Amino acid sequence: MQFLQNSRRIIARLLKPIIIPEANPRSRSMPPNAWLWSLIESCQCQDDINLLFEVFQKLRRFRLSNLRIHVRVGAIDSGKKALWKHNVLGLTPSVASAQHLLVFICTRAQKSELMEEVMTLLKTNDLPLQPGTADLVFRICHNTDKWDLQGKYSKRFSKAGVKLRKTTFDVWMDFAANRGDTESLWKVDKLRSETYNQHTLSTAFSCAKGFLLESKPEEAAAVIQLICQKLVNEWPVEVIRPQAEEDKKIIRRQSVIPSMVNALLSSGLNVSVDLDELYKKDDLLS
Repeated sequence: MQFLQNSRRIIARLLKPIIIPEANPRSRSMPPNAWLWSLIESCQCQDDINLLFEVFQKLRRFRLSNLRIHVRVGAIDSGKKALWKHNVLGLTPSVASAQHLLVFICTRAQKSELMEEVMTLLKTNDLPLQPGTADLVFRICHNTDKWDLQGKYSKRFSKAGVKLRKTTFDVWMDFAANRGDTESLWKVDKLRSETYNQHTLSTAFSCAKGFLLESKPEEAAAVIQLICQKLVNEWPVEVIRPQAEEDKKIIRRQSVIPSMVNALLSSGLNVSVDLDELYKKDDLLS
């Protein structure tokens, strides 16, 4: 009983600095460490320990929110401190924290040097590489035109056994094609094919660019023709499937899809659509 009375007073003092009216959020701050030690030294049983960890969890959430604030306002140097082991913020380093920083770099800072610093911190502090990390790193390399860094980090992700996302291959192949590096383009496409059987629209267009760069216009045209046919076969289904049943019936009555196909044919695009087969897909327009 004595512990509970004492601990409640200490807990109230601990949480008061971080639980304040929303009208004055800048006044929030971490309590002094001495108060935490006072609470720890007062523990006498398992219930006391449970109460102690509830307090720690609330304080940890506040510290994590501070990391997000650092990223949101662009205080990138403060945010990087959270990736160090035994950091002054009291946060456990995590890939999620690193990706908060990488998202900021990708969308706002656009500085490859900052990305390199974050990647160095990941390695130094033994944080694992993940597909989401690769996606962000490849986008930053693409946006900042750093092909050498693209090669460096692609090897690092490959060595770590990271399974790259389709969107990551989209960016990587587009980068290679736009640089005119067909040798790298086909190597990346081979790597992509080991994980994914089908191309995305983006990787297919990158291949078409590659054929043009190699003076193979017929192959490029064939790829584009396949892309167009794929679009006509699949795109209407993807657009219409989420619609309400009544809206699907209206689309069928108005012959929207046949009208689109006729318009494409009139423009000179050689595509074909089996409307009966299309209507059967998941009872699309039934």
